[in-house]
Amino acid sequence: PESYYAASANAVPPRPALQDDVETDVCVIGAGYTGLSSALFLLENGFKVTVLEAAKVGFGASGRNGGQIVNSYSRDIDVIERSVGPKQAQLLGQMAFEGGRIIRERVAKYNIQCDLKDGGVFAAITAKQMGHLESQKRLWERFGHTQLELLDQKRIREVVACEQYVGGMLDMSGGHIHPLNLALGEAAAVESLGGTIYEQSPAVRIERGANPVVHTPQGKVRAKFIIVAGNAYLGNLVPELAAKSMPCGTQVITTEPLGDEMAKRLLPQDYCVEDCNYLLDYYRLTGDKRLVFGGGVVYGARDPANIEAIIRPKMLKAFPQLKDVKIDYAWTGNFLLTLSRLPQVGRIGDNIYYSQGCSGHGVTYTHLAGKVLAEALRGQAERFDAFADLPHYPFPGGQLLRTPFAALGAWYYGLRDKFGY
Repeated sequence: PESYYAASANAVPPRPALQDDVETDVCVIGAGYTGLSSALFLLENGFKVTVLEAAKVGFGASGRNGGQIVNSYSRDIDVIERSVGPKQAQLLGQMAFEGGRIIRERVAKYNIQCDLKDGGVFAAITAKQMGHLESQKRLWERFGHTQLELLDQKRIREVVACEQYVGGMLDMSGGHIHPLNLALGEAAAVESLGGTIYEQSPAVRIERGANPVVHTPQGKVRAKFIIVAGNAYLGNLVPELAAKSMPCGTQVITTEPLGDEMAKRLLPQDYCVEDCNYLLDYYRLTGDKRLVFGGGVVYGARDPANIEAIIRPKMLKAFPQLKDVKIDYAWTGNFLLTLSRLPQVGRIGDNIYYSQGCSGHGVTYTHLAGKVLAEALRGQAERFDAFADLPHYPFPGGQLLRTPFAALGAWYYGLRDKFGY
């Protein structure tokens, strides 16, 4: 896709398509964050790993997202606790802040150039949202996450030049990155450890059994284990994974370079920001002082005709001072939504593992997922089981009606955002 990230990506060597038959310990389907994180942890533990990518590394959500390191899950730990009980919630809560640490470890260990910056802000538009942030701070601190600061109205004005906010919360373990360059750096790390990545090699069929085989148009991979990491771009390769999830589109725009003075005026500390609405907006500065601004959801993952027309008004509502600024890039990308808004993790048979459905919190969760999947393949399944035991249900109306039902729910929550309920 013609995104800002693609235009500013680090140079990488071309990778071949699979054109023969190979054998490996683990075949990973998908070279996004989940697949790359899994591959890295497995290679570091002595496995032979082959990665199949239908397009190019980071083609999907991993190379198109807002680039924000946001902790926890799309449903917070108190909601999980009410659903599954304190023991399982305790384990999931301990893992909720691990993904960001893994990203930083990877960036440092493999010298990944991805414009990593610390600091993320949750911005409250209403007093009720501010109350939720106060509760969230207490909740996260209960699970040992202490790098948090509540911001009153005066303090948030020092962090972001937006008049909409009544307050917020700063998480210094949050932050932002160039997401495609992070994926490309992780792919290079995979190859440095002896892993193999084939691009333009979609998995078209999985031959299940004691020694499963993944077929591509021109080759096949025989493996001991398979990790399915296609998320919103998996298609119907594994039909039982499609019923309980739905691809959704989100839109992102990037301005022309703003210059040091304007960039400093908008976001003086260079933190990333997301508001607290159900249908939230999010934004940050790039390494070359552009504003990346995203928001909105298209259920069913259709590409809207005019992305700028959808997102630019949102940007100008937050920053009217940008009314004369040109938009250089606009793109869309898909993420995978589950009905519970919690990730789906599990095993099919004895040797096909999967993780999907980050529901908008994928940057950090996918890096944790790779570690959890690798642990499970090594026989350490406690953390894997904590995710695998989460209850999941199909969307009402099945695949035919899931899009209109989800859109109706979003309309309802959008009204709540608008009127401050």
